[in-house]
Amino acid sequence: MFEGLSEKLERSFKILKGHGHITEINVAETLKEVRKALLDADVSYKIAKQFTEQIKEKALGEKILTSVSPGQLMVKIVHDELADLMGAESVELNIKGNPAIILIAGLQGSGKTTFSAKLANFLQSKKGRNPILVAGDVYRPAAINQLKVLGEQIGIKVYTEEDNKKPVKIAKNAIAYAKESGHNVVIIDTAGRLAIDEEMMNEIAAIKQAVNPQETLFVVDSMTGQDAVNTAKAFNDRLDYEGVVLTKLDGDTRGGAALTVKAVVDKPIKFVGIGEKMDEIDVFHPSRMADRILGMGDIVSLVERAQEQYDVDEARKLQKKIAKNQFNFNDFLNQIKQIKKMGNVKDLMGMIPGMGKALKNMDIDDDAFKGIEAIIHSMTPDEKENPKVLNGSRRRRIAIGSGTDIQEVNQLIKQFSETQKMMKMMSGGKGKNLMKAMGQARNMRRGMAGR
Repeated sequence: MFEGLSEKLERSFKILKGHGHITEINVAETLKEVRKALLDADVSYKIAKQFTEQIKEKALGEKILTSVSPGQLMVKIVHDELADLMGAESVELNIKGNPAIILIAGLQGSGKTTFSAKLANFLQSKKGRNPILVAGDVYRPAAINQLKVLGEQIGIKVYTEEDNKKPVKIAKNAIAYAKESGHNVVIIDTAGRLAIDEEMMNEIAAIKQAVNPQETLFVVDSMTGQDAVNTAKAFNDRLDYEGVVLTKLDGDTRGGAALTVKAVVDKPIKFVGIGEKMDEIDVFHPSRMADRILGMGDIVSLVERAQEQYDVDEARKLQKKIAKNQFNFNDFLNQIKQIKKMGNVKDLMGMIPGMGKALKNMDIDDDAFKGIEAIIHSMTPDEKENPKVLNGSRRRRIAIGSGTDIQEVNQLIKQFSETQKMMKMMSGGKGKNLMKAMGQARNMRRGMAGR
């Protein structure tokens, strides 16, 4: 995501490296490269020009502190302008109402149906809501079945009327059913077309008028670049929706849609899709996205994901085991599971400042832990609990059972032993302080959520 843009922006900032101060000449040279980078990312010429003019005005008007280099100042200005371009602040989903009604619109192939299920999963798992999905696409043969499969996968009810070909009627009936059965959010998946047409627009407008949703979200495939922005504008002119969802940001996208859709339609990006799995959507934060584009990582999002999987009581039990040197392969396996729940491994590592560039050409598989898990699963319960019993013959048996070789098994056991020693050291003062800080962070997060 944004790899090409990030690299080109970094190159443009190097023009200022070594300069003692900002001048019109070196700013012009830098912004010429910035503009090229934006155009290559499929940002429209008009917006790229406006963007660089605003940066120039701010850069030449800034007095540089002695502790700040011209290059650092330019990065700061570009960061702030990028965040403003994408909306400045995140905008929350409006789920007030009983039930709250969310209407999903977009072209065929944009990922509407998958996003509908992801949103339902997000509202259930992270917001404590009881959503229901509505199969309102009566034209695409596989659409209803796809929603049913996804609903079953995440444990969420899907309302269907397979013999009814009237989407407005289906939507109304679904809302009535939701009220009767205690569902407090209704997510209506609607039909798409391969291109914008009057029939499609009339239908989605009729559904919106009939159900009066709290939120109408336009789902757009970010891989379609500037075409995505044009489509977003056409839909907004007709529907006046509340927000945009960008899907497939994990793909080979140049990023122009994410950067400019807010400027064109003046509607916030509310969510982004970052993978295929049902939990791989993120609330869109413009400032954090600007951080990632400029190679600064996204530590805040990384910490939030960690805290979602973090259990204070379990952590305390684990700390006691570590202090007694009883950390074993079962505990190790549980920690791997927690990391995997946080999301795509390469995406997580990309949130660490400076790691984005290092990971550029690295192929990090989602199954990076597969070999380790296979080795641990091939151990007996006693071997997992007491790694000291792992002699040569046991290691050979584990290697055969896990489909690995003896060297891999030996390496894992050695690394595990070193990890045990490090954890034992950390269970002292520093470890206790870390636990205390993490507990305070969790309490603060709960307090804020309860407001």
